[in-house]
Amino acid sequence: MNHSEAKEQHPSLYLEVCSQNEEPRLPLHTSIVLFLLSYCECKSFKVFLVFDHSCSTDLLRSELPVSLGVCDVQVEALPQLVRSCRLPAALDETGQLCRAGLAVVLRHVISKTIEADPSRNDVLALLGFKKTCLKACAEVSKWTRLCEIGIPSAVEEHLQNPTDPVHQLPLAILTLEQRLAEPVKVHNDDKIRRQKLKEQRQSRKNQAHEGQRSLDSESSPAQSSQASDGLELRAALAKLSVDSVPASTTRENSEIRKVKTADLPPLEHVFAEGLYFTLTDVVLLPCIYQYLCSLRAHAASTLHQLPHLLRWYSRVQEVPGIRRAAEDCGLLLSIPQLSTSSLPGPSAQDTLDSPLAQEEGPETTPQLPFIGGPRPTLTKLKENGIEAVFAPHPCPAWALPWDSLPGAINPTEGKMSNIRAVRKMQQLNNLVAMVTELARPGGTVVDFCSGTGHVGIVLAHTLPHCQVILIENKEESLVRAHSRSAELGLKNIGFIQANLEYFTGPFHIGVALHACGIATDMVLEHCIQAGAAFVISPCCYGFIQNAVKFSFPKSQRFKDNLTYKEHMILCRFADQTAVQLTPERRLTGKQCMGLVDLDRSWAAGTHGYSVQVMTMEPESCSPKNNMLVGRPPQMSGWVVTAGQLEARTASTSA
Repeated sequence: MNHSEAKEQHPSLYLEVCSQNEEPRLPLHTSIVLFLLSYCECKSFKVFLVFDHSCSTDLLRSELPVSLGVCDVQVEALPQLVRSCRLPAALDETGQLCRAGLAVVLRHVISKTIEADPSRNDVLALLGFKKTCLKACAEVSKWTRLCEIGIPSAVEEHLQNPTDPVHQLPLAILTLEQRLAEPVKVHNDDKIRRQKLKEQRQSRKNQAHEGQRSLDSESSPAQSSQASDGLELRAALAKLSVDSVPASTTRENSEIRKVKTADLPPLEHVFAEGLYFTLTDVVLLPCIYQYLCSLRAHAASTLHQLPHLLRWYSRVQEVPGIRRAAEDCGLLLSIPQLSTSSLPGPSAQDTLDSPLAQEEGPETTPQLPFIGGPRPTLTKLKENGIEAVFAPHPCPAWALPWDSLPGAINPTEGKMSNIRAVRKMQQLNNLVAMVTELARPGGTVVDFCSGTGHVGIVLAHTLPHCQVILIENKEESLVRAHSRSAELGLKNIGFIQANLEYFTGPFHIGVALHACGIATDMVLEHCIQAGAAFVISPCCYGFIQNAVKFSFPKSQRFKDNLTYKEHMILCRFADQTAVQLTPERRLTGKQCMGLVDLDRSWAAGTHGYSVQVMTMEPESCSPKNNMLVGRPPQMSGWVVTAGQLEARTASTSA
């Protein structure tokens, strides 16, 4: 069976093979996906190991689950959508919808497993209480970033140089150790904590009786620890076993019920996210297995620094199905020989000193109630010659022929009011006009943060000689966009469910409608790295904050005049443009919007870009009506008049 035939019968899963010292090996992201496939006993995918000419996968067979029929494929033979993404990636049967990135692919494996066997409640439980485990993208969630990127990267780096330096534990590992030491809060934990208090008090009574009967009371502290520790473990394993011990249905006595919630004993971590085994534990196990194996071989003396991680490692092995999946993947699990039965809890100072707390920075600093307004900041900028400037709209009256377009393209087809649909059409007129001005036959246009595809689908229909790719992290939205596209029979369109950084393919124009907060800056950075033009409508300025890859202000001139706090004042007041506000307030908000985007445009200008900040027409189409249009150096001379734009649109529509 060749590659194309396999793809037609099953969704395909593509996993990376890398080379080390001219020998092929499985990177951790690949090992994690294979481990989950084995744990779920998932047979829904045709699995391909992706390699280049310099290596072969023959030597890796012992590390592959025997239950999976794994095939090889060279990079050059990958479908185009998959080649545009960092692996792992999954491609659906149509070849139009690709899911990329570790967390997205793992959640998709779980979804396909449950789709094939709805009785697999143990697999469904991997997604957590609200089904959101590792759903937030790594740029937004520090926990996702730690598990999806930080831990695997730290372990990979350690494995490259396991003895240099042997006593320097990676920050990501220390962060995880600290997190495992912290008390946890889970749904309905008040009931569990009262049960823990009851067991602790009963344990003390037993100790007292033992003391009366015997002078040898050395085992009593261990008994107390095991009693309290056992409750968390029983509660955790009860979720995973059909033979679980039923919870007590008797009501606590009055003495227990009246204890204040604040005085109840805390619950200790059992698994990575608290009491219950989740997808996070699946991600971490292959990583920590490799890391502990290396430490035992090269720096066994450092193991004592990781007591909570070792205890977690032991407990994960008690989960039904874990040892079977590990053996299937060639992981020789073992119980660590280190006493962890009585571990100290974290102090308040420990929490303040934790690596995760140190890493937070301005990105997650709670915002204090603001007193004052933006006027001092606006005045300061004006005195230094910085004011918001809006370029004239090149074709303010241009509009798509909505009446003649297929119904599936029109926003009214979605679940929105007529007034909102009209405003959405006006917004689309602006973005499509600018993209059509920049587009050339054979080019690739990427709709970032595409949602249900309002922008991308219109562009694919309007520009049949261009390839259009929609990128969106939310699966429900992208599946809806895919369905709309299929209804229209569009062939020049592709869909990628991924965090933006997992898209690595070349493109010529990037577009985003109302990219919230730093999503605008992520799109800008991606376009600049690709040397692509961009048409972006920012949104949610109040969510702008320093992040992993960005710090504000962005341009040198703004940095010379504003502090981070002053820039955040501009961002906060840039959101005050709602129609119900007074005209003076909206005007101030518009000025702040213009200044924030001016800073962005100047930062892009240092890369040779020609950037215009303009207002969408009509202004009433959205309170967030700014539009950034940027041309890279090789495109700076392209100017198209409104008449030429209408002629070009008419020819492509025909």
